[in-house]
Amino acid sequence: MTKLAPIDLRSDTVTRPDAQMSAAMAAAEVGDDVLDHDPTMRALEERVAQLLGTAAALWVPSGSMGNLISLMLHLQRGDRFLSPRGAHVLAYEFGSAAWLAGGMPQPLEWNAGPGRPTPETVRAHGESSYDTLRTTLLCLENTHNSAGGAVTPPHEHAQLAAAARERGLRIHLDGARIWNAAVALGLPPAALTVGADSVQACLSKGLGAPVGSVIAGGADFIGEARRVRRMLGGGVRQGGVLAAAGLVALDRIDALATDHDNARLLAEGLAEQGWSVTTPQTNIVLAAVPDVGLALERLTAIGVRAVSMSGQIRFVTHRDVTKADIGEALRRIEEAGL
Repeated sequence: MTKLAPIDLRSDTVTRPDAQMSAAMAAAEVGDDVLDHDPTMRALEERVAQLLGTAAALWVPSGSMGNLISLMLHLQRGDRFLSPRGAHVLAYEFGSAAWLAGGMPQPLEWNAGPGRPTPETVRAHGESSYDTLRTTLLCLENTHNSAGGAVTPPHEHAQLAAAARERGLRIHLDGARIWNAAVALGLPPAALTVGADSVQACLSKGLGAPVGSVIAGGADFIGEARRVRRMLGGGVRQGGVLAAAGLVALDRIDALATDHDNARLLAEGLAEQGWSVTTPQTNIVLAAVPDVGLALERLTAIGVRAVSMSGQIRFVTHRDVTKADIGEALRRIEEAGL
């Protein structure tokens, strides 16, 4: 039997640099970023700060490190922080928020919609007193990964931020896929960061860079973040090679609309075949099946790669998957009788 070419829908992190990105990396002007602030890294950070509407930004090797650095600066040991249930900082960062940042996590229910608490929930959990945990931070996520790439619109973000301020909380926004949220809403990314003290955004997901994320915030905050990044071993030398990929990636934000179209095509096709699927707002499709493990085994056997998330199967579209690939994946699934 001929082995089928894999169609990789596990994540939008599986993309590979194309010729244009590779050429930019090879030609990058570089310096020692730890000693002198690499010139291409500086250019990337300045551009990201402008896009996100902040005073400054800092490149970091991963989104998890970006979130961790932010939480380390916002929290004192033993502080409680609030975050929507299933948020990446709660479920997928190996407890580093507690282990290294010293924070006590408090999940908030999605009572305003997928991935979103209400302002009233924030107020109710944001109170501190002498004999209770001191609550100091609200950590939001846009888009919300385990809610199927759900988008928080700017008016809801503003209401959550206002509720946090009423309780004296700082605000960190995990915007790993904020570019997807901006494209889905037809808004500039800066419209989705208003009121946040810090923002983390990934370059290595849908935008296609091979590695890297950014933290954005005030100048003093980013100055401290640079120090903590080095404490965690995240200082880079000739970082311009990686920053050059990030600059090319930022030119491709609008292309995320194609990924969103392909996700809808996949969801519609699966629904027609009897699958119970979410209607995607961005590039993530969640499918409920009776036996996730068995379904993943059968998908792997036909060369369609996916992962489990929140007790469901997660498919993620990205720039290395075409409309034709989605059609082929649906054909294989139907033929296999999944």
